[in-house]
Amino acid sequence: MTFPERTDLVTLFDPPTEAQTAAVDAAILSRRSMRAFLPTPVPREIVEDILRVASRAPSGTNIQPWQVHVLTGAARQRLCDRIGAIYANPVELAAHEREYDYYPKEWAPPYLDRRRKVGWDLYGLLGLAKTDKAGMHAQHGRNFRFFDAPVGLIFSIDRVLQVGSWLDYGMFLQNIMVAARARGLHTCPQAAFTQFHRVIAEELAFRPEQMLVCGMALGYADPTAVENSLETERAPVSEFTRFLED
Repeated sequence: MTFPERTDLVTLFDPPTEAQTAAVDAAILSRRSMRAFLPTPVPREIVEDILRVASRAPSGTNIQPWQVHVLTGAARQRLCDRIGAIYANPVELAAHEREYDYYPKEWAPPYLDRRRKVGWDLYGLLGLAKTDKAGMHAQHGRNFRFFDAPVGLIFSIDRVLQVGSWLDYGMFLQNIMVAARARGLHTCPQAAFTQFHRVIAEELAFRPEQMLVCGMALGYADPTAVENSLETERAPVSEFTRFLED
């Protein structure tokens, strides 16, 4: 399926119809991080359409900092096998550290509480007790198979770019996830891959100036997988918003 550059469904200056608003809201509200996918292939033209739409994300002075590496078939399998072998070897695994800190070095509430809750909610669905370190390790390792999604996306950025471009990148990633939902697909954005930035850079032949941002699984979610029933909570608007009128 292809989509025209301009469509009468969306205009620049006319207010959207209720149906258009509902469609956008549904794509956003139905986005979840899925952790089990069907093997159903995703046609290349659909992936290209998603990326084309996502590229409308804003970026400072339109520099468009995103670089996307789409892995399917044997290319995807090679990367998964290589990282999986390292992940299964504690000695080798210890030699791999993240190139940048995604999470804070010191946690504080409410962030620590939210992090713990989503972790225990997921493990609870999977029947993993808090003492089951091996089971948790195995579940985390599924990241490196893209949770069996047929399409693995790896994102990179040039090192010369600064924090503003990383903010722009986040909007691009969100666009991908929403555009995927509009096409009946699901995703899982994956910071877990950052631990293996050296392996990924070598396997994907990054240029020296390229830096790994994250990975993402893309495909059709497995509706029978219990982990896909996880729905994370969101704080109410009143908890994170101030309205200043006077």
